[in-house]
Order: sequence, then structure tokens, then C-alpha cells
Amino acid sequence: MEKPVIRISVRNLVEFILRSGDLTSRSGTAADKEAMLKGSRFHRKIQKQMGSTYQAEVPLKKESEYEDLILCVEGRADGIFAENETVCIDEIKGIYKSLDSLEEPVQVHRAQALCYGWIYMEAHDLERIDIQMTYGQLDTEEIRRFRETIAREKLEKWYQDLTDEYYKWVSYQLAWRKERNASMETLEFPFPYRKGQREMVAGVYHAISEEAQIFIQAPTGIGKTMSAIFPAVRAVGQGKGETVFYLTARTITRTVAEDAFSILRGKGLHFKSITITAKEKMCFCDEMDCDPQKCPYAKGHYDRINDAVYELWTKEEAFDRETILAQAEKYSVCPFEITLDLAVWMDGIVCDYNYVFDPNVYLKRFFGENIKGKYLFLIDEAHNLVDRGREMYSASLCKEEIESTRRFVRAHSSRLYRMLGKAAKQLEVLKEESSSSWQVLENAGTLPVTLLSIQGEMDKLLEEPPSQEFVDGILEFYFAVRDFLNIAELVDENYVTYVSTDEDGKFRMKLFCVNPAANLQRCLDRGVSTVFFSATLLPLAYYRKMLSTRNENFGMYVNSPFEEEKRCLLLCRDVSSRYTRRGYEEYRRIAEYIARMSWKKKGNYMIFFPSYKLMEDVFEVYQEEFSADWVDCICQQASMNEREREEFLREFQAQGEKTLLGFCVMGGIFSEGIDLIGDRLIGVAVVGTGIPQIGCEREILKEYYDEKGEPGFDYAYRYPGMNKVLQAAGRVIRTREDIGVILLMDERFMNREYRMLFPREWSSVKTCTIGTVEASLKDFWEQVSEMESCGNEGTGLEQEDGADA
Repeated sequence: MEKPVIRISVRNLVEFILRSGDLTSRSGTAADKEAMLKGSRFHRKIQKQMGSTYQAEVPLKKESEYEDLILCVEGRADGIFAENETVCIDEIKGIYKSLDSLEEPVQVHRAQALCYGWIYMEAHDLERIDIQMTYGQLDTEEIRRFRETIAREKLEKWYQDLTDEYYKWVSYQLAWRKERNASMETLEFPFPYRKGQREMVAGVYHAISEEAQIFIQAPTGIGKTMSAIFPAVRAVGQGKGETVFYLTARTITRTVAEDAFSILRGKGLHFKSITITAKEKMCFCDEMDCDPQKCPYAKGHYDRINDAVYELWTKEEAFDRETILAQAEKYSVCPFEITLDLAVWMDGIVCDYNYVFDPNVYLKRFFGENIKGKYLFLIDEAHNLVDRGREMYSASLCKEEIESTRRFVRAHSSRLYRMLGKAAKQLEVLKEESSSSWQVLENAGTLPVTLLSIQGEMDKLLEEPPSQEFVDGILEFYFAVRDFLNIAELVDENYVTYVSTDEDGKFRMKLFCVNPAANLQRCLDRGVSTVFFSATLLPLAYYRKMLSTRNENFGMYVNSPFEEEKRCLLLCRDVSSRYTRRGYEEYRRIAEYIARMSWKKKGNYMIFFPSYKLMEDVFEVYQEEFSADWVDCICQQASMNEREREEFLREFQAQGEKTLLGFCVMGGIFSEGIDLIGDRLIGVAVVGTGIPQIGCEREILKEYYDEKGEPGFDYAYRYPGMNKVLQAAGRVIRTREDIGVILLMDERFMNREYRMLFPREWSSVKTCTIGTVEASLKDFWEQVSEMESCGNEGTGLEQEDGADA
């Protein structure tokens, strides 16, 4: 059988095997596009100066045959020339730091030249060869060279040791993939299929096979996670993909994905998966600072990291937070960085959206420029990606922050001080010309050009900073400028540039991504197939336009597997959350609805409001007029930490002594992604249509889409609001055993525009008033009691995780 060929570039090979030294917080910050372009120009200039015998950009390649594979190392030598019958390999590097600080070549730079030297030496049967490192200072264009002669025997052994060290990695990976694929040959879906689940599995597999994208609207409780992961895993086993990315917006859904992989392993699957946890949650130190002088895990990190990664990678299949922390502690390396290094060798990666899409933090190992792979993207809770995409691809800069940074740098750099003054003046002119609290501009004007010069000056200063105080003082501003310039390169017809004055009086310019689809699509095109799925992906046409630019996307609507008789859905038509109706009378009516809902059956209920203010106003009226000794109430607070959230949810215990009312906010931490199964939650009331508050960005969205001929109000307000409603209502029915009531408390739900957005399983909705709601609830609970007494436990199937196993 023909041996597989494993390809790697010279640069990637030496940077992986020979990396050493400390981890720093500024690793790579100076390697921006401006520096890269400047370096490329410098390369070409030196190459032209070397004369006609100098060969530039020479392609070189060498194949090394091993027992089970062929390793192909390839790249381009910057220059090759002959001098006094001696061949010399020239490796050119442009740097910002002073050349006087270089006592010897950087190890990985020299290693690149050595690789090219051996490849050329062997091909031309030479006994010795010269290696030259040419360093150029990018501002002054001053040049410094290091040159040495290497004998054939010495260089051959050096190169063999290098490739042998890399071979152990790729050889294990090759053997592992054979074992992995073999384990999938008889792998079956781990549960009896629920209604609709088989169709979803088939749809996902078909989309992957066609290298297509699919949007799936699947109701809560269908088992979406397993229905997406299982066909993706099988597709990997059949060579249709190589790495599964399970992307989520919330921590809880990452846990569900981990559980799904674990369940499949229990059925015989061999599959390595890792969960990427945010850096601040992984850091061992009290204060996250990757300064080798302050962090022992950063000091010498690269000297130990490869041994730490290889040992753990070859020993485990599931790499959760605890496993990674233990290994990082053992080898004294950064736990976040070992996570990223392990991810390269994984079959499955569970992570937040930003590791694929965010231009500032995406995984460059997978999604760097001109890098594509056989990646399968499974995007859970895909409705969240619209606003997250807008956020990731937008950027702003504040005039007051420029001015405060300017005052700080005055004592350190008069040149940077002057540049910042120019940028502040440009924003001051716009502020004087602005006639309202916000104003749309045709473009960002000359500000990006000024900022480009500012960034270049900061880059130089940060290469050899005057003090640590200076670094600490400008680093946050440095990143703000970098982010703004990165986004400025993306600005097109999908953007609106505007200036605004915040409530605190600060003036800023924002590059606002109104439609993130094109930016998201560029990321998705680095893989082969994408599955968007959610319980609230309605209307499907809207989400297709916001998340993808492809016209050939598949769409699927999965019907609910649960019996309608176990859910009571009531539309309260004599109450409203409109601003014009807000006041004591309306608050009292809402409070009375809440009381009457809880009076009919003891249990746990959640009430979702469009804002903290309305929640607090209604809660006050409820407490004064409807409170009872047998009812406990708890309220969501703004900015709850993780411990407070867990304590809040722990209150929702099955079969408590009292009725519990949880007052919450729509679109918040308790309105999606949580599972209160069975008796832990038997009712939800949704107050209002969830429409976002009027603000400049919502109005900009409305005007933008109106001008495009699309329903601007729907895009800016109604669709996002209705999504919050559907998510909140979805908390109550999670499994086949769940029974509960849903009150939709706003007369606007009677309107056709909203009824069209109801999912199919809401076709049995009934209306009620404050005078009839108790009778409707009484009938429902009596009917449920009769069903239970007859032993009717439904037709659902045994899948333990109510939401998504």
C-alpha cells in the first residue's frame, strides 16, 4: 500500500520542534500586517542589491521515507549564491529592535537556514555549505550578518534528528486516526431515535457529504447535540472531514457537547476531543500577567511545552479543564497555551464562537491566512451568532481615551504625543459637526491613516520600551488601535460608520457591522461544511441572510417529538408591556396573572420580563398585594457571578415545600441554555414581546435594512425580540416527562406579525383574560392528572439529558 505523504513547511517545522524560552503577553503583537509588508519590501530590496548571481526565493523540497509514511519538508530559501566556489544559503529577517542587541542569530531563524542548507547540500552532493543570517532594521535599514560554514556530516545528523523528532508526532497521529476510523465502522446512534431525530441526523450527514451548509430549526428536547455530533463523527470516519468544531455561546452547552462525546466513547468510539476554556478561567495566577518575571509558568514555557503536550496527547482521549490543569501544573507550563497546542492534534474541539470567528482571538493554527482544512463546523444556538458576529466585527475608538493616552506618553515620546494630538483633533472636529447624540458618516475619513502611523510608532516603542510602566500604560490603548485598524480593513457595504456621544459624555467613532454574514462566511469557507442549529431559528430566511452569503444552503424544520397535551399555552390578550401602558394598573394586572398562575398548582415558576426596571416594578406590586406565606420569590440581579447563578438555580428543586417564583429578565443568563427538568419547573410567564429598547444602533439597523428594501423594524426589533420570547418559553418543556404551562402576556401576540413567528408546535395556543386564566389552567391540570392516573406517560424515548443528549 502506498505510504501517506505528510507535508510541512520548513518554518512550521523548526518553529514547532525548536521553540524555546519564555512565554510573553506580547508574543506576536508587532507582527502586524504593516510590519509584514515592510519586511517583504526589505527582503526584495536586499535581494536586488546582491547582484545577478544571487538566486532569490528558491523553492526547495526534501522527502524523508519512514516505515509508515513519507515526510515532505518544503519551503523557499530567501537567497542562494556562490562565493569563491562556496555555496551560501541566505536567510533574511526584518526586525524593529536595535541590531546591537543581537549577539547571535535567533535559534529558529538559523534553523530555517540550516534546513535549506541540508536540502540543497544533499541535492547537489556538497561536502560543506555556508549559512548566512541577514538581519535588517526596518526603520533605519541598517544590516547585520552572521555567517558560518557547516560540514556535511554535522548538518545531516542535525537535520535527521530534527525530522525524527517530528516523525514521532505524525506517526502517532497516523496510527491514532486508523484506530479512530476503525472504531466508527460499527458505531450506532446511542439511543432509540426520537421523533424527528433520525431526520436531523440524516440531514446533517447529507449536508456534510455535499460539503454544504444547513440551517436546522429543531425544538427544545429533540436531542440536537447528539443529532449533530453523531453524523459529524461518522463523516470523519469516512474521510469527509478531519476535525469537528462544536461551537457554542454558553458554558452549559459546552458541557452537553462533552457529554455527547463521552456517551459515544462508551459505545466504543475512539475520538480525542478537547474543550477550550477562556484564558482567565485557566490561569493559575491571582492576576493574569504573562510576564516571565511574574509568572513561573511563563518562564521557560517553551522549553517544556512539547514534552507536556506529547505525553498528555498520547495518554488521554478526553481533555477537559481539570485534566489540562493537572498536566500544566506537572510541567509548569501555561494551561491555556497547552490547551491551544493540544487542539492541533484533536479530532473534536468544543469552544466558544470567538475561537473561529473573532479576528482578534481566532485560532491562527487552524484559520491563519491562506489556511484551509477539512473542518466540520457545528454551530449550536446559532441565533446568538448574529449579535455576536456584529460585536466581533465592529470596533470603536474614544476621543477621551486618545487624550488620556496622549497625556501619559508626553514624558516618554514627543513624536507619539504629536501623533495622538492629531487623532484627537480629527475626532474633535467631527464632534463639533455632529448635530445630535449620534450621526452616520460616509466613512471614517483620514482617522485610520493617522492611527496606522500611531500604531507603527507604538510598535517601535514597545520593541525596546523605556520602562515597564510605559508598557502597562499604553498596552490597552495599543490593542484598541490595532482592533480598530483590523476592522477598518473589512469595512464595506455591510458596515455603517457613525459617531456618538455616550451617556457619560464620551465621544467615539464606531465601525458598526450591520450584517456579519460576509465576515462569518470567510471563516466558514476555511472548512468544508457547516451545520447551524437552534430551537429558535425563525424566520429561517432572516438567519440565512445574517449568517451566510451562500445561496445554496439547505434548510430543515424538525417537528417537536412531545405531546401537545402536556403543555398549556395561553395568550393573555388583556395585558401589555408597552411603554404607553406602563403604570400601577398594568403592573397590578401582570402581578395578578402571575399570582393566578401559581395558585392553581404548587411548584416552581419563572417569569421573564423585558427589562430589570419592569421586573422590579411588577415585583414590588406583587409583594404588596399578592404575596403569600406558601410562595417564595427570588429575583435575578444584574451582573451575577457564577456562584450567584448556581445558587439561584439550586432554589429550583423538585417537589419543594412551597411554590417558588423566579423573577428573571428575557435574553439573560436564565432565559436560555439552562435545564430545569421535570418538577424543577412547571410554568413560565413571558411578559412582553422582547423588543429591544430604542437606541442608536437599533435605529441604524432599521434604517439600513429599510433602504435595502427589507423589513427594517423586523430585522432591528421584532425578530430579535421574538427570539428572546421563544427561548424563555422553551425553558419549561425539556423532556418527555415534562409538563407545564406557558403564559404569553402581551396583547401584541394577537397580531399576525407575531403569530407568523410562532413555531409549529405552538399551533394549539389559546387566548385568555384575567377572568378566565384560572379556569383554563384548572382544566389543564385536571386533564394532566387524568392522564397520569391512566398511566399515560407519553411516547418519548430514553435520553437522559433533557435538552440535547
